[in-house]
This record gives sequence, C-alpha cells and structure tokens, in this order.
Amino acid sequence: MTTNENGLKKQREINSVKKKKQSKGLSSGLVIALSFVVALSIFQFVFGNPDNFIGGNRDNLPLQGNLLGTIYKGGFVIPVIMTMLISVIVLSIERLIAIARCKGKGDLTVFVTTIKEKLVHDDIQGARTLCNQQKGSVAAVINAGLDMYELMLKDNTGLTKEQKAANISEKIDEATALELPMMNQNLPVIATFSNLGTLTGLFGTVLGMIRSFASLGGSGGTDSAALSVGISEALVNTAFGILTGAIAIISYNYFTAKIDNITYAIDEIGFSIVNVFQSRHS
Repeated sequence: MTTNENGLKKQREINSVKKKKQSKGLSSGLVIALSFVVALSIFQFVFGNPDNFIGGNRDNLPLQGNLLGTIYKGGFVIPVIMTMLISVIVLSIERLIAIARCKGKGDLTVFVTTIKEKLVHDDIQGARTLCNQQKGSVAAVINAGLDMYELMLKDNTGLTKEQKAANISEKIDEATALELPMMNQNLPVIATFSNLGTLTGLFGTVLGMIRSFASLGGSGGTDSAALSVGISEALVNTAFGILTGAIAIISYNYFTAKIDNITYAIDEIGFSIVNVFQSRHS
C-alpha cells in the first residue's frame, strides 16, 4: 500500500469519527430528567389546579365530569408514569429523525437497485456519486466497501482473489458495526418502558384498591369520598400504564423493523460488491 493510499485511508477514518460525533443522538438520561420536570409541573399545576375540585380545594372530590381533577386523584404514581410516557414520545421522535438520516435522502429500494446496476457495469465512480447523493448509513457503508474494493484492485502483495474478497466483506462488516449503535441508540430505553410503564400502572392500581378497601373497612360505615378517591387512583393508574406500555411497544417494534430494512439493504449491496469483485477480477 502506497503512502498516498495510507493517507487517504487515515483521512477517511478521521472523517468517519467526526461524523459519528456529530451524529450522536439525544441522551436518554437527560430526556428522562426533563420529562420528569414537565410531568411533575403538569401534575401539580394542570391536573392539580384548584378549579378542578369542589370548593377549590385539592383535598375535596373533583368537580363532576372533571377529568383533570380525576387524574390528579390518581396519586403520586401518575407523575412517574407520565415521565415514562413523555420520554417514550420524545425518544420516538428523536429516533424517527435519526433513522430517517441513516436511511438517506432517496428511496432506499431504488438506491439499492441502482447501486447494483452500477456494480454490474463496473461503474465504481457512478456508485460513489450515488452514495454521495443518498448520504446516510447505507451510503457510508457502501462507500467503505468501495474504498476497499479499489484498494484490492491496486493490491500487489500477492493476495488471492478469495482473500481480497474476504477483505472487502470484512470492511463492509466493520463499517456496518460502526453504524448500528447509532441506529439502535435509545431503543433499549423505549423497550424497558414498554414493560416498566405497565408494571408501574399496576402498582398504582394496587395502591388505589388498598385505599378503596380501607375505606370499606373503616369504623362508622363506608367513607364514600375515600372510596371514590381509591377507585379513581386505581383506574387512572391502570389507564396511564396501559397507554405508556402500548405506545412504547408500537414505537420499539416500528423502529426495529426500520433498522432491519436498512441492514437488509446493506447486506444485499455488500453481497453484490463481493460477487462483482470475484466474477470480474483476479
């Protein structure tokens, strides 16, 4: 390998590192912390607005038909579940933008088909031009594969055709491994909240039922107000827990499918690059 080729390779690696730093997504910890502040503010000042309760007192029952006051009676578990819900929504939006960038500007299916046609006609420069226009993770991986393709064409170290093809395949795998963490970022958090949101809602439901049964067992008869508060706490926590879990599951499965489509496209083009090299070059 010549000095110029070594310099070109190092420069591309530096550019790749810079790109990774610039493409880093939102911190899930920061999102959760800010979501908790927002959730607590909504709970206290919107749901807990005194105008939502009889006599303007939070300790009283909510006004008839007032949903906000009823949610407030769900208790301290509500802000916790709301934190998860807001976090899932924010992280889902962030993943939507990030994965769209990974996919690139144009239609991925058309891009894959066109790249394969360029490879069949041995038009490496045309394939590079398409990658520069497409951008995104798929284009970055293909560019890395094309770099190694050209290096193997110029290689004079006596490597066999199979060894050169293996080097190209290995380079594509390495580039793919660099892109996958960026695509999968924050998805484990969403997956965790899909279960944790439901379980936290169940916890709040159990607390509400305990309060309800305690009012039934009190001396001097049933405390209808306490019974009402307990039932509200149980049902509201159930509803919020199910909502959070459902949105998290839908989001996780949606983005997982999108990432699978991107990796399938990378594998398809990578296989084509290796096959073209083996069929056309010694």
